[in-house]
Amino acid sequence: MTPGPVEADPRVLRALSMPILGQFDPEFTALMNRIMSMLRELFQTSNQWAYPVDGTSRSGIEAVLGSLIEPGDKVLIPIYGRFGYLLYEIAERCGAKITVMEQEWGTVFEPAEIIAAIRQHRPALVAMVHGETSTGRMQPMEGIGAACREADALLVIDAVATLGGVPVRTDEWQVDAVIGGTQKCLSVPSGMAPVTYNDRAERKLNARKRVERGLWAEPGQSAASPAASLPARIQSNYLDLSQLQDYWSPARLNHHTEMTSMLYGLHEGLRLALNEGLESRFARHRLHEAALTAGLRGMGLSLYGDPSCKLPVVTCVSIPDGVDGEKARSQLLDDFGIEIASSFGPLKGTIWRIGTMGYSCRKTNVLHLLGALEAVLLRSGHPLPAGEAVQAALQVYDAAAAD
Repeated sequence: MTPGPVEADPRVLRALSMPILGQFDPEFTALMNRIMSMLRELFQTSNQWAYPVDGTSRSGIEAVLGSLIEPGDKVLIPIYGRFGYLLYEIAERCGAKITVMEQEWGTVFEPAEIIAAIRQHRPALVAMVHGETSTGRMQPMEGIGAACREADALLVIDAVATLGGVPVRTDEWQVDAVIGGTQKCLSVPSGMAPVTYNDRAERKLNARKRVERGLWAEPGQSAASPAASLPARIQSNYLDLSQLQDYWSPARLNHHTEMTSMLYGLHEGLRLALNEGLESRFARHRLHEAALTAGLRGMGLSLYGDPSCKLPVVTCVSIPDGVDGEKARSQLLDDFGIEIASSFGPLKGTIWRIGTMGYSCRKTNVLHLLGALEAVLLRSGHPLPAGEAVQAALQVYDAAAAD
C-alpha cells in the first residue's frame, strides 16, 4: 500500500503470460488499435494520439518534454513537491530557459497564481504535476489550460499518480499533453507510460522532424536536402514522439521492438478499468480513502497537509513523536506483509505515505492496515484508543452501504 508500485491485478498477471505474437501480426496490431481507443476513454479525450511509451513513467515524461522543448524555449514549472523538481531537471537537460514557481510542501497553487505567471512570463510550455505523491496533494487545473491557449503556450501535466484513480479531464482542462503510469491506479506492473497529446503538440513535433541524409529521407524529399534551417532535432531516437506516433499510426513504420507482453497487461488493465466504469472507479477510490482517513483519525493520528487539496489516492500521516518511523514500517512489512512508504527531502522521517490505488484500493486492505498499524504503534509504546481505528473505518463502509 505504497503510492506506487502497487499490487498488480491477478487478471493482469495472467494476461502477461499469454503467448507472444509478432509485432506486425494483424491480431497484435488490432490490439494496439484497441489500446489507443481505450486510452482515449481513460484520458477523457478525443485526441488522435493516445498510446504507451515503452519504459517506466519517467520515460513518458522524458519523451513528452524532450520532444516538445527546444533548446532556448521558455518553460514555466510550478513546483509543490519532489516530482516538480524532476520536471525541472528534465526540462533543463532539454536546454529550456526555466522559470520556477515554488509552493510550500503540503499545499498547492491557486490556479490564479499560475495564470498570472503565464501572462507575465509568456512561456512556450508550462509543465506541472497533477497529483504529487511526495506530499499527497492534487493541483486544481481550472482555467490554466485556457490561459495557456491565450499565451500560445503548451500545457503538459504529469498525471502518473492520478490516471485511473481520479478524473483526468484532458480536453475539458485544455491540456496539450498528459503523461500517465501503469504501476499506480491501473495496477499493471511498471514498464509503460501511457501518453496523449493533441494537434497543437503534434504541430510542434512535426516542425522538429529532421529529414536525414541517405536512407532516411522521406518520400518526395531529397536525401541530400539541407537540414540547417530546421528546428533543433529531438535528441532521443527511442523517446522521439514524432517517430513513435508513426509506429502507432496505420502505416506501422518500424521504430522499435514492441513490449508485447506489457501491452497484453496494459490492455487487460484498461479493460478492467473501463468495465468498472470511470465514475464508479473514482467513487471506489474516494470511499476507501474516506475509510482509511477515518480510521487513522480514530487511532489519534494526524494527517499531513492541507485537506482541501488532498490527493484521494495517497494519504500522508504525521509520524507520532517518539515513534521510529522506519522501524514501524519494517514491522508492518515483516509481521503483517504490508508495505507503506516514507517520503523525500524535508518530509523524510516525518510522514508515512499510504497508497489506496487500483487493485490495492479495497476494503480488506484498509482494515488490515489499520489493525496492523495499531498493533505496531502499541508495541512501540505509543498510546492510542485500541480498536477505534477499525471501528471508525467500518462506520464509513456501513454508511456507504446504507446509501
